[in-house]
Amino acid sequence: MSLPVSRHMLVPAFLLLGSGAAIAGKAPPQGVATEATKAANAAIGASLPIDDQADFEDATRNRLGQIDGNIIRNAKGEVVWDGPAYAFLKGAAPETVNPSLWRQSRLNAEHGLFEVMPGIYQFRGYDISVMTLIKGKTGWIVVDPLTSVETAAAGLALANKLLGERPVSGIIFTHSHGDHFGGVAALAPQDVLRSGKLPIVAPHGFIMEAVSENVIAGNYMGRRAVFQFGQGLPRSPSAQVGTGLGQVLPSNGTSSLAKPTLEVAAGAAPVVIDGVTFDFIDAANSEAPAEFMFYLPEFRALSSAEVATGTFHNVLTQRGAKVRDTLGWSKAIDGALRRYGDKSDVVFGSHNWPTWGQANVKTFLAHHRDTYRYIHDQTMRLANAGGTATEIAEEVGEPDFAKQDFSVRGYYGTANHNAKAVFQGYFGWWDGVPANYNPHPPVAESRRYVAAMGGTKKALKSGIKAFEAGDYRWSSKVFNHLVFADDKDRDAKLWLASSYEQQGFQAESGAWRNYFLKAAQELREGQPLPSVLRQNAAYVAAIPTGNLMDALAARYNPSKSAMKGTSVRLHFPDRKEAVTMLVGSATLFPRMGEDAEPVNATLTLNRGVFDAVLMGAQDFSKAVAAGEIKVEGDARVFGAMMKALDQTTGNFAVVTP
Repeated sequence: MSLPVSRHMLVPAFLLLGSGAAIAGKAPPQGVATEATKAANAAIGASLPIDDQADFEDATRNRLGQIDGNIIRNAKGEVVWDGPAYAFLKGAAPETVNPSLWRQSRLNAEHGLFEVMPGIYQFRGYDISVMTLIKGKTGWIVVDPLTSVETAAAGLALANKLLGERPVSGIIFTHSHGDHFGGVAALAPQDVLRSGKLPIVAPHGFIMEAVSENVIAGNYMGRRAVFQFGQGLPRSPSAQVGTGLGQVLPSNGTSSLAKPTLEVAAGAAPVVIDGVTFDFIDAANSEAPAEFMFYLPEFRALSSAEVATGTFHNVLTQRGAKVRDTLGWSKAIDGALRRYGDKSDVVFGSHNWPTWGQANVKTFLAHHRDTYRYIHDQTMRLANAGGTATEIAEEVGEPDFAKQDFSVRGYYGTANHNAKAVFQGYFGWWDGVPANYNPHPPVAESRRYVAAMGGTKKALKSGIKAFEAGDYRWSSKVFNHLVFADDKDRDAKLWLASSYEQQGFQAESGAWRNYFLKAAQELREGQPLPSVLRQNAAYVAAIPTGNLMDALAARYNPSKSAMKGTSVRLHFPDRKEAVTMLVGSATLFPRMGEDAEPVNATLTLNRGVFDAVLMGAQDFSKAVAAGEIKVEGDARVFGAMMKALDQTTGNFAVVTP
């Protein structure tokens, strides 16, 4: 990936610093907890009722069976889900893991097919998310078919084995995140999924938001997701132990997508699917831009989707996403509580495990409602008193009930970064301090910092002093400046890795731990190629043409465009669609629909052929020769347009310049 010139902008010669020699006798620790980390973890363990067994009883309740060996493979025999890798999650927490997170990971590792109540079942512990199966009159209504086709197929097979063979009679996507729809191709053949005959229900805006996050912004989010979920980290007490929301994303799996037959609008009437009534509760812009919860009156059961799960969630994820509305989030939960709290015998979500008993359901919902309201109101109270995002994050703390209710603890999101996200949602990224409005880019700034600290040796010594004092936040800042001032400084990288590692060992949030430990791994070992979830042709085929063209336009690099001021019209007879691509001096602008304006080239081809060319599965010239693409006008214009699209690698630097 080419970087903007400003990232490596020229700086005065006196700031071009060389690598410093290692300080004699000083070697950064690796893989072990320091005394400061041991003390921090012991303190949090002593402050919480870690030995409370109520959650363990709920997480194992009504288990009907498990997948033999706890391993799921793809068609090539590659492991997609490796449950035995977490066999070490037993007993008390080791010194290298926050004991509260250790407890949460042990709970999330419980796996199998579970009965929520007669007629409602959950496949848990084989993906980061949970798949729910509801018994309709004729078949299974599947809610949130996991991240990958392989894990969803395994879940459906286990349910049919233990409960009797039933067809899939309906599909529900509770929201627009990939771990809740990616396995849909396991539920029915593609022609059935595309036919419109099988009900596929999602919240309003689902397709637009799914494409926005997974395609338009997918490359950048995907790279940072490697850190958030700890992809490529070993599973061990000194590395990845889970994410807090679930254990891990499946690897070597296949992602898929299906277009909903119905996107439910806010305030819509109940929908009956295969004899089961779904009363949908709009929760847009809470945990996802497109999301709903639902109530099942025949079962007296409430699905909280991912709006309320077994953890305080992210208001802004480490992978990057749109900032979420905590005020609206709290009101959505309160709406569910007011309307269904007295009518629900169980609440189950799209992660973690259910909560049973009407009183417990009401407490669960009230605490989640109040957690999001607390972080919103306290952030705004402190902001209106003049606090900046960083200052507020230090002061905001957590509500008192979080000291007893593990379901609202920060295993995924945290009060610290969620307060910053609330601030960003209202005020943007800037804290109002003029010096922070237009800083130098990282490399240039770091070289200035290191020079001001007296050079590499003095800066390194200062960082080591902070590290040995247990001030890992400051030592990380110092070492990071050294790395960005000179990315060949091996000593600085190793010390920065150790500084990150101790913060990871102390983190209660699985996402924080993973991010710190993955950063440490890349500093020590370099950037490995990530294990990515493969998007197949069916996934691309499910993307509406307008959204797909917007994604292509976001890859347009004007400096690569050899034929600016031209236009290409694409006709897709199989979809009865047309789109004109205006190749401008600064933008590639898609215009859907027929257009009377003349163009330089017109291509007539089926969308599937276009998708294959786009994905590199089909050669353009051969497709023209075979008659699959009909070209009128200057074919060079289309070729020039395609060559102007950046090809992303998904493996750009994050923790180094």
